[in-house]
Amino acid sequence: MLIVAAALFAVAALGGLAMATIHFRKDRNPPGWLAGLHGLAAASALLILLWAVMQGAGGLVAWAFALFALAAFGGFFLVSFHLRSRRLPGAGVVVHALVAVTAFGLLLAAIAGF
Repeated sequence: MLIVAAALFAVAALGGLAMATIHFRKDRNPPGWLAGLHGLAAASALLILLWAVMQGAGGLVAWAFALFALAAFGGFFLVSFHLRSRRLPGAGVVVHALVAVTAFGLLLAAIAGF
């Protein structure tokens, strides 16, 4: 279950990296379809982690879930800019990514048995 969540988060991370590249190198917002796929993969993985936590997974899994949930709120914040056709704030993109990458590291550590 955790490996599936990690795989989905990895797919979401690849989409996030592509979107960040578009945002910072091409100086425009990424396409909405890419943001949608990124969010769908991340939300699916987040639900799997929620299920794991509800089944008793604690420790690093619970911390990873909490941080991914926080990153999701940041994602909603960024989507609000998309919906208003406004440029995404660079600091918001960076903070969203840092929180998600930290959560991903915790999830990988949990899978590895740390």
